[in-house]
Amino acid sequence: MNSAAPEHTIPEVRTLAERVFHQLQDAIVRGELAPGSKITEPGLSKSYGISRGPLREAMRRLEAHRLIERVPHVGARVVKLSMEELLELFDVREALESMAARLAAEHMMPEEIAGLREVLAVHERQSDLQSGEAYYQREGDLDFHYRIVQGSHNRMLVTLLCDDLYYLVRLYRTQFSASGTRPQRAFVEHHRIVDAIEAGDAELAELLMRRHVSASRANVADRYAAILEQQAEATD
Repeated sequence: MNSAAPEHTIPEVRTLAERVFHQLQDAIVRGELAPGSKITEPGLSKSYGISRGPLREAMRRLEAHRLIERVPHVGARVVKLSMEELLELFDVREALESMAARLAAEHMMPEEIAGLREVLAVHERQSDLQSGEAYYQREGDLDFHYRIVQGSHNRMLVTLLCDDLYYLVRLYRTQFSASGTRPQRAFVEHHRIVDAIEAGDAELAELLMRRHVSASRANVADRYAAILEQQAEATD
């Protein structure tokens, strides 16, 4: 993971378990807890200085969000998708997010589009994007893709992309975002998508989002393959 990613502020929370959930979720998304790594209650309890009760509740939420999984005879570990599973996830993203962009062009209000512009203005000031090292997006309202799905005003899409798959998608978007000129290109693509949405051009918004996600998919596939090759060479 890139160490230049901006400091992440844990959202305001009401319970200790919720705070721990956000801390662990952020650590997984950033790669501080590596994909496939085993995690234990005693280890996490010691690292975060909390009792087992709140920790168990936080881990249940992580499991529900597909960020950790229980493996027979192994225990809990951070999720690690195979190449095939990862590309399937991006196929789903391409189909659903392009639909969301089309609907956003039809339904987003002017104030929502202005909010999208503000999000991009925040992103433009990030040091990692300016240096071309990465394009790290915070979760929720500071996530460009999240805002567009919300702007689709389609409750089924919101449930699928902002709840069911959101953290898993964000995990792989974040960890594979830094590659060559891709961060700057992705930022430019975001602006073009907003232009199409603002113009009410649903067909163009859908096409641009489809191309955007497809380019991200190709980038992730290349980086994933390179990592596997490096791991194979290290074991020779």
